[in-house]
Amino acid sequence: MSFNPFEQKTCSVREGLESWKKIFVEPYDKTKTDPFTKLRIILMNGTEFEANWYSHQFSRHCHDQDLRREIAEIRRVEQQQQKKISGLKPLNESILETTIGYEQLAVELTANLAKREKNDDVKDALNFALLEDFDHLYRFSNLLKMEHGIDASVLVDKRTEITPGRPTISEHRLAQDDVRHHIDAEKADPFTRLCTAIITAAEQQTMNYYMNVAGFYTSELGRKMFSEIAMIEEQHVTQYGSLMDVKCSWLTGLIEHEYVECYLYWSCVQDETDPRIKEIWETCLCQELAHLHKVAKLLEKYEKKSYKDVFPAPEFPEPLTFGKDNIDYVKSVLKKTSWYTSVGEGYADVRDMDCNYPYFVWQGKLNGCGDHTPTHQVIDLYIKNFKEDFRYETSKNPVKELQDRTRDNTCVGRECKK
Repeated sequence: MSFNPFEQKTCSVREGLESWKKIFVEPYDKTKTDPFTKLRIILMNGTEFEANWYSHQFSRHCHDQDLRREIAEIRRVEQQQQKKISGLKPLNESILETTIGYEQLAVELTANLAKREKNDDVKDALNFALLEDFDHLYRFSNLLKMEHGIDASVLVDKRTEITPGRPTISEHRLAQDDVRHHIDAEKADPFTRLCTAIITAAEQQTMNYYMNVAGFYTSELGRKMFSEIAMIEEQHVTQYGSLMDVKCSWLTGLIEHEYVECYLYWSCVQDETDPRIKEIWETCLCQELAHLHKVAKLLEKYEKKSYKDVFPAPEFPEPLTFGKDNIDYVKSVLKKTSWYTSVGEGYADVRDMDCNYPYFVWQGKLNGCGDHTPTHQVIDLYIKNFKEDFRYETSKNPVKELQDRTRDNTCVGRECKK
């Protein structure tokens, strides 16, 4: 399935502008819509936010008024796309129900990317954060069941396990240990370039969502847990953002963003099972192709570069799809690396580390014995009320220390060998 986005017929950017009638679409039915359709909606909302955020930053660092106007016109269409996609979320879907979708996306997307990734540094970063988002899904699911009586395994359609990962309390690290080596876009595999951009946008959206909704959540413990996990998402954004190539110009970065958007909308078109939502993806793809072609012309005009200088092999790789079973993959990563933390640009088993390493000092200062950590308190309270935690497992957790359902483990990935 060969698809070169630069060879597709397009309309003008301005033709992509739409009326309110087209922007305000009917929300999905939260009880009937396929969970993976919801994941695609969350993914593309985050992708549009990232594109808009980058475009604004570009404009604020650009002195050419004509170029700023060109960027603004593209951004206006992308703002409309984001409003349309965001509007697909129904009014009766609560903050916490939406959060389950965010964390299921984090698990499924990260696993899908990691299984395809060829760059060892990028693959390791994906696998490392995968276990943390996996644990967030477990803890938010316990909060959902405890406060609202809703079974999160129904929301994820039992396609993603809900069981402890690397405990969230263990995930708090020094900022210096979240910075990775950046890729070289000129030498990297095309999918690696896409991968770093996609996962950065997705995690950034999650970070922003938790930062913004924490103050609006309806229980004090829930407010605190959103704030705690928002800090971990900031760490993930630091990690993933540091993987991206730092040598490209602003215009090169802009065409990279448009290319990523085209690839993801094209992937959504291939993957979508809901005919109405698929039409939205098709419309957005046409609009993004126009943006891509426009930025290619801007690149030629302002930097005298062809798109082929940026994308020597412009054909899209295989589409990014949801639906493949990632349960065994996540379990294999959990079994091998649940005790890992980050050390510099790499990773180490905390049981092999010097107990004086700054990670342990920071853990002691921030978390102490762990009793006041919100993510731990949620599980403790759930067990107190219901005798054992909430889980959905197809088989036992592969980490022995995480199998006990009557006690929340706060040692895995956190305590050095005595």
